[in-house]
Amino acid sequence: MEIRAPYIVVGAFVLSAIVAVFGFVYWLNNFGGIGKRETYQLVFTDPVPGLLVGAGVLFNGIRVGEVTALELAPERPREVRARIAVAERTPVHTDTRVGLDFQGLTGVPVIALEGGDDPQASPAREPLVAEKGAGRSMTQAARDALRRVDAVLSENAAPLHSTIDNLSTFADGLARNTPKLDGIVAGLERMTGGAPAPRKVVYDLHAVDGFGAQRHAKLPVQLVMAEPTAIARLQTQRFLFSPDEETQGFEGAQWSDSLPVLVQARLLQSFENYDVEHAPLRADSGVEGAPRLLIDLRRFEIVQGPQPRATISLSAKIVDRNGQVKAAKLLESSEGIGSLTPSEAAAAFDKAFGTLARELVMWIAATD
Repeated sequence: MEIRAPYIVVGAFVLSAIVAVFGFVYWLNNFGGIGKRETYQLVFTDPVPGLLVGAGVLFNGIRVGEVTALELAPERPREVRARIAVAERTPVHTDTRVGLDFQGLTGVPVIALEGGDDPQASPAREPLVAEKGAGRSMTQAARDALRRVDAVLSENAAPLHSTIDNLSTFADGLARNTPKLDGIVAGLERMTGGAPAPRKVVYDLHAVDGFGAQRHAKLPVQLVMAEPTAIARLQTQRFLFSPDEETQGFEGAQWSDSLPVLVQARLLQSFENYDVEHAPLRADSGVEGAPRLLIDLRRFEIVQGPQPRATISLSAKIVDRNGQVKAAKLLESSEGIGSLTPSEAAAAFDKAFGTLARELVMWIAATD
């Protein structure tokens, strides 16, 4: 009994292994993808670069089989014959189109079958002939296109060279005769009633240069002053109005620079006129870690009404090295305009700016 027991165990194990193998084969044949297959013969009249036995076969983008054989036709050197095996239920009909597709970054070739439009088409008859150019990859197509472009350029090299020479000659002649062309254009403008745009009259602000008895102390530790911040409306050289509307007589008038840049320049000059040794420096001077004077330009406009006024308003903040606000102040100055003309308005703005700049300088000087 002891000797026969191991034989029974071994026999049971072998029998179990045989049953498992047969079960696996049955599953693979019916559920694992190796069901009943149909074979078809394909004919390509173009090269099929990279196509190998075992390559996939797709029908409308779904894998349905693989390539089982590839061969050449000795009597027709341009043809390549392929045999494919696809799932039995694949609807390969007479109107099925055959092509070659290239997948992935490496361009692995697979045979692509595409169903036709006729639902009543009969089953396919062998062989299925691939469409013309089905085996051309994108690289080949690009190479052929470049070859055709090169052929066109080669055939027309002389005319192209002549055209380039003519363009160069024309450009040289145009450069030599630019003054004459300007005269011709001016003459045409006179003939058609046109006139050149009138030159704009430029107005400016003046820095405060006299502080008199108000000067009582030097400026504190040197500050760094950046360009004042301002809303987009103030980023201009135009004269601004409130309410904002067209005003006759100001079309040809403008400030000498955009308002934030102009205000910064004249404020810095005013500080220098007060104490040139300790006046604030521009932000682009290279000084780092110094306290900063931050200016926000709020208003720079003509307030219309029975008595128009030139109004300037800004806020000033002193920020220490740690980014903490040490002191802050709101400043506003307004001057009446006798008659609403650019020159009168510019004079009123200049006076209002002088009052505001003097007040700012004295405030900085009194700040510890």
